[in-house]
Amino acid sequence: MELPDWEPRRVVAMGVVLPEGVTPPGTRGKILEAGLELFAESGFAGASIRQIAGIVGINSATLYAHYPSKGHVLAELVRIGHEEMRTRLTEAADGTRDDSAARQLAALVRAHVLLHTDYPLLAVVTNSELHALSPELAAPSLRLREECRRLLADVLERGMKNGEFELDDPLLAVTAIGGLGVQVAQWFGPALQRTREQVAEQYAQFALRIVGAGH
Repeated sequence: MELPDWEPRRVVAMGVVLPEGVTPPGTRGKILEAGLELFAESGFAGASIRQIAGIVGINSATLYAHYPSKGHVLAELVRIGHEEMRTRLTEAADGTRDDSAARQLAALVRAHVLLHTDYPLLAVVTNSELHALSPELAAPSLRLREECRRLLADVLERGMKNGEFELDDPLLAVTAIGGLGVQVAQWFGPALQRTREQVAEQYAQFALRIVGAGH
């Protein structure tokens, strides 16, 4: 089959969007939005407090009254991203708890992919800039990330026990499936001519192939 022409868009071409109800109001929220824009464009190292403050329309001293450092701005964004991921994955797992392991795995992968289509800048910063945080600032997000990994691992373990899945290396399977949706944030857009739901469903099928479901 001939592959169609397609030019992925740059993630920074997307608007700055944060989940409703989880970001603080007023200046603190505006600082996070500005930080998200700059971290997605230039990375944590390439963005400065002065640039963030300039986008918000405040001076650096005012910004420091809300966040002690640039690292604290990033840490809050990374935490928000991981909180949203845990919320979506937990809802997907709870909603399919009485279904087969295959159905539950598909639901988890769909939820993960849709998170990356809905909040691309947040997903990119969450996944790419966590390493820039000090151990202390990274710790809350790392705990959330482990909770998400455990949700996926539990489903794979259940599928293996009941004979739905065939896996030579469960640890690598968890890693591979967990990484499937990460890059979606980098390229998903209208030029693809596929809906977010179509992409999520296709990725769910990819995941089921990885675990040998139905074989």
